Amino acid sequence: MSAPVPARVPPRVLTVAGSDSGGGAGIQADLKTMLALGVHGMSVITAVTAQNSLGVQGAWELPVQAVRAQYRSVVDDIGVQAVKTGMLASAELVETVAELISGTDAPVVVDPVGVSKHGDPLLAASALDSVRTKLLPAATVATPNLDEVAQLTGVRVESEDDLRRAAAAVLAYGPRWVLIKGGHLSGDALDLLTDGSCEHWLRAPRHDNRHTHGTGCTLASAIASGLAKGLTVPEAVTGAKEYVTGAIAAGFALGAGIGPVDHAWALRATHAG
Repeated sequence: MSAPVPARVPPRVLTVAGSDSGGGAGIQADLKTMLALGVHGMSVITAVTAQNSLGVQGAWELPVQAVRAQYRSVVDDIGVQAVKTGMLASAELVETVAELISGTDAPVVVDPVGVSKHGDPLLAASALDSVRTKLLPAATVATPNLDEVAQLTGVRVESEDDLRRAAAAVLAYGPRWVLIKGGHLSGDALDLLTDGSCEHWLRAPRHDNRHTHGTGCTLASAIASGLAKGLTVPEAVTGAKEYVTGAIAAGFALGAGIGPVDHAWALRATHAG
């Protein structure tokens, strides 16, 4: 009997984010996305939320030493090909995570999470300056939505023409690339990816589906998965946009409020075929 062929080790991606008990966003969405895209997902939990389809009922951040220990435990032994950050809750955690990722030789996708899909605050107002001065400069790609752009820069995007101005305002804080997510505008779902000199306009049809919980977490994790596989930033973002567009189209009702996107939509399509 021949020996089994050793399995190939997949690229490794680390998410540093909060937990969503409802399973639609946060750490849970990140790990589902990574599995669906063929990378090995690992996690550093920064906060625990009591959360469902109706909103966030409570949030408790973890101590800095617990976040630091999780990060070092994974990175020092297993190693990472990309890191994604999400909900960081407080200035102290933002600064700790910024320090950790700055010392890690891997691309970093920063999703500067400020509020939940339901409008619940997930970042202390006192932490905004730390995001601007410590976290964004460490980012390979920053992925703010329009509310987060306004929070961080004061720029309010009312039309497609404002996306370029928003991108310049975020790039001024130091990320190598920024993806301004225009999903809250009317019309097609239009995003702008730029490093200040090269622009990529990503347009997708808008699906009439209210079940979009976890969209931002899913997109950032998909980008990190692409970067871990060795794709360029434009390639990783383009692939992530296609993945999340399919996940939104397949989003499903859960509970009495806003349901999640379907992270397994491509796997289901494969099996159905």
